[in-house]
Amino acid sequence: MRALVVDDSKPSRSIVTRVLRDLAFECAEATNGAEALAVLSASGPPDLVTVNWHMPVMDGLELIRRLRGDPATRKLPLVMISTEHDRDRISEALAAGADDYLAKPFTPEALALKLAALGVCRSAGPRRESRPIRVLICDDSHTIRSVLTATLASDPGVRIAGTAVNGQACLDLLAAGELPDVVLLDVEMPVMDGLTALKELRRRHPRLPVVMFSSLTERGSRATVDALVAGANDYVAKPAGLNPEDVAARIRGEVLTRIKQVVSRGATAAAQPPAAGVPRPAASGKRTAVTGVVIAVSTGGPAALAEVLPAFVPQARVPILIVQHMPAAFTGRLAERLSVICGRSVREASEGLPVGPDAVLLAPGGRHMELAGMTASPRIRLTDAPPENSCRPAADVLFRTAAKIWGSGTLGVVLTGMGRDGLAGSRAVVEAGGRVIVQDEFSSVVWGMPGEVAKAGLADVVLPLGQIGVEIGLRLERRPG
Repeated sequence: MRALVVDDSKPSRSIVTRVLRDLAFECAEATNGAEALAVLSASGPPDLVTVNWHMPVMDGLELIRRLRGDPATRKLPLVMISTEHDRDRISEALAAGADDYLAKPFTPEALALKLAALGVCRSAGPRRESRPIRVLICDDSHTIRSVLTATLASDPGVRIAGTAVNGQACLDLLAAGELPDVVLLDVEMPVMDGLTALKELRRRHPRLPVVMFSSLTERGSRATVDALVAGANDYVAKPAGLNPEDVAARIRGEVLTRIKQVVSRGATAAAQPPAAGVPRPAASGKRTAVTGVVIAVSTGGPAALAEVLPAFVPQARVPILIVQHMPAAFTGRLAERLSVICGRSVREASEGLPVGPDAVLLAPGGRHMELAGMTASPRIRLTDAPPENSCRPAADVLFRTAAKIWGSGTLGVVLTGMGRDGLAGSRAVVEAGGRVIVQDEFSSVVWGMPGEVAKAGLADVVLPLGQIGVEIGLRLERRPG
């Protein structure tokens, strides 16, 4: 396979070229758009072009437009790799004709995943040796720190990277040395509490996994939802009291499991090409106007929803229905927080509620949410039917009922989460003529749910979290035809 790397920065070209060569590409380079056109004229279209945005002589946006305007390169796979992070700018690049977008700085696994999703390579890139998970513990209780340290360290797959007595001490440790693989963070602490520390940690280290472990994260606690929306990957509630045996049992039964779920061990597994015999939905062709949006999300979901929804919900004029795997005590609070973030009412769904064009509804914990009635006047039906995929609410239930009501006007979105909930529902959406957007592996806390849909060939497009809201908004604005 051949690739052309277009970037005016020599270090950037070297990094991209090295990654592509590890993926079996022969690489040519160009320093700007005009030089890239000359290379293409001399050697013919390659299998891939990566393009920087800001370059002298001819920038990446103009180069993409030129390539898309030439019949010989109209279908050439194009990935823009740029320092631009603004959603509107990313949308501009995609509208110009880029097949995908990758923000600098990036990891080799992230680029490999993009290319796998485009079908131009099968590898996730170089594999790294597995090593123990390094855990930083932050808790003001000496007893809790001691029990956490002893219990976690007894697992050969875990190593304690350090301990901190409050949020400020935790941030200081992170600034002073090598980053751990995960942070265990209490909420209520002196000097700096856990929520304040979490927000600053997310600003400095947006992808560092954080699991909350606090007595304030019992079911129904506002602290739990606030922490999850602020970017915590997961939570575990401390047992009542500080009995070391009870704490140790909770650590062995839940904390270790959550840590291993949210930490990426070694190389990131690539999205495989669609399974043999399962056609990938065409990205072009006759378009049907979107009648409604259904969203499935689990682990890492509150933070994902807090990023995706504000990008399109304020302007949306179609119903938006969401299944987030959460206990019943949490979903009402999550709806309240999302309302504040979106500047538009997000409600916990109730039985018989009409689903109008301004509806943004969250399935209540513990109950399946179905779409029932007629296309022009649907309503919510809540049921206590048995769990599906060990989940209630289950995204499969919502997706397949939405597909029956909205048909080809259904737009499914599958975000970060463990398991395979959403797979059967996405198949129902596609079979009804609708489309499905899934989150990519690199930006997912757990690439279970979206990964299952992508690997089954049901995803219309696989995107980083930061681009999904923009993409939904663009699709809502498109005219049918």
